[in-house]
Amino acid sequence: DQQASAVLRIETLVATRQHAGILLEGQPASGKSAVYAAAVAAALRAGRGALVLVPEIALAMPLLERIQHDIGHDLALLHSSLSEGERADEWRRIRTGEARVVVGTRIAALAPIADLGVIVVDEEHDASYKSERTPRFQARDVALILGRLASAPVILGSATPDVVTVGRAQSGELEHFRLPDRVAGRPATVEIVDLRQELSAGNRGLLSRRLVEALEHLNTEAGEQAILLINRRGAATVVVCRDCGYVQICPECQRPLVFHSTSLSLRCHHCGATAPVARRCPACDSPRIRYLGGGTERVEREVTLRFPNLRVGRLDRDVVERRGGAVKVVDDFSAGRLDVLVGTALVAKGLDVPEVTLVGVVSADVSLNLPDERAAERTYQLLAQAVGRAGRGDRPGTALIQSYLPDHPVIQAVASGDADSFYEAELRSRRMFRSPPFGELVKLTIAMDDRDEAQRKGSEYASKLRDRAQELGTDTEVLGPVPAYIARRAGKWRFHVVLRGERPRDVLGGDPGVPWSVDVDPESL
Repeated sequence: DQQASAVLRIETLVATRQHAGILLEGQPASGKSAVYAAAVAAALRAGRGALVLVPEIALAMPLLERIQHDIGHDLALLHSSLSEGERADEWRRIRTGEARVVVGTRIAALAPIADLGVIVVDEEHDASYKSERTPRFQARDVALILGRLASAPVILGSATPDVVTVGRAQSGELEHFRLPDRVAGRPATVEIVDLRQELSAGNRGLLSRRLVEALEHLNTEAGEQAILLINRRGAATVVVCRDCGYVQICPECQRPLVFHSTSLSLRCHHCGATAPVARRCPACDSPRIRYLGGGTERVEREVTLRFPNLRVGRLDRDVVERRGGAVKVVDDFSAGRLDVLVGTALVAKGLDVPEVTLVGVVSADVSLNLPDERAAERTYQLLAQAVGRAGRGDRPGTALIQSYLPDHPVIQAVASGDADSFYEAELRSRRMFRSPPFGELVKLTIAMDDRDEAQRKGSEYASKLRDRAQELGTDTEVLGPVPAYIARRAGKWRFHVVLRGERPRDVLGGDPGVPWSVDVDPESL
């Protein structure tokens, strides 16, 4: 009934050429894809085109196949992994009207679709929709503007909507449809594992005793599968000297280098720089080098060593960067050729595999303690999406969340399934600080070769902006300058100045020019 109600409203908007923003909130396996397919079909029946945005092409293949099966039309695909020639071919098919349905990542928001009838933004909360490079466009917001220009409805679908989107729905900016029930399966049983107790018991591995037990009881003969999530790549996150404490860092970003066992090298996850592994400490010449922490590679190795009978695959950014690598892993897992899939946040996006009965979140705290006001929101979304991968078929599902902060409100909200309380608390906090959706954020970044000069110029410009805010009589706060979280990148020292309030762009006045960059409503501070 809830699906039918949403589809009827969308069909009416398409037929009468009216625009509306629609938040389609539905827990995993609640049938959002069926609504998307019906919306695309309605646009085609009206002789109009359709655009479907997805955060990751490799993980959206089930959705693409569903739409293609239901509408019986060829789709055009646009994403960054296409070659220039392939992208040009798709672009021509769209312009000539040969392909009236376009599916793609954020770049597809710029596709030349004639008479656009409906826009779908799947997993609208995903940070991938915001470009971190110039032009820093947010594809979700571009889709809403495009829908208004085209007199077409825009469907924002998610099991864990962006807090800003929920705020817009509460204020009446967006229509809100909920799909509260699963079409198939039932919600997974969620258990929290206290890693402090694991440490007290002498367990220094990444897998808790409860997670090891669950993997031991995985019935692979009956086709049961498991997903293990750790939102960090590599085999060791810090390489440290046990004698003098020296940590190997990136010379550009000044961030610890991560050890990757597959390439036997150290890599910076911020700028991509690589370095050989030091046999001896560069500071004191000691051979006592230790590898601390861990990521997907270490989890994959631990599972393989403990359970040689399990077929284990890995899905992270390193795999995605290999042409066709991600599609192969997803296909193998979906077809049952893998028993366990280890991965970063990618494994929590859009995977619909009914045989998954176990989801293990190896470390729920990776993103929880980042110095960012969206840290709680991003962690909640990641955990809730991961939990939703289990129990989508006939067999019951279990989700184990390992955490050093088992009583944290975010962890408890995921365990209890109480989304409303979490969103209300987040919106109260945003209202207090006049952050989106109750105001705007503008992040200014200065980057210069000389650290002291960058800080001095940052302070001068911040003072100038404060004076302008006072002249205009606005409530806009000017914060900073403060060192960026990654203080040095590409040989330049970086400082942030943040404007927050109702109309910070009035205070900014225009582009400050080199050496500044401007990011309106940034995904992260």
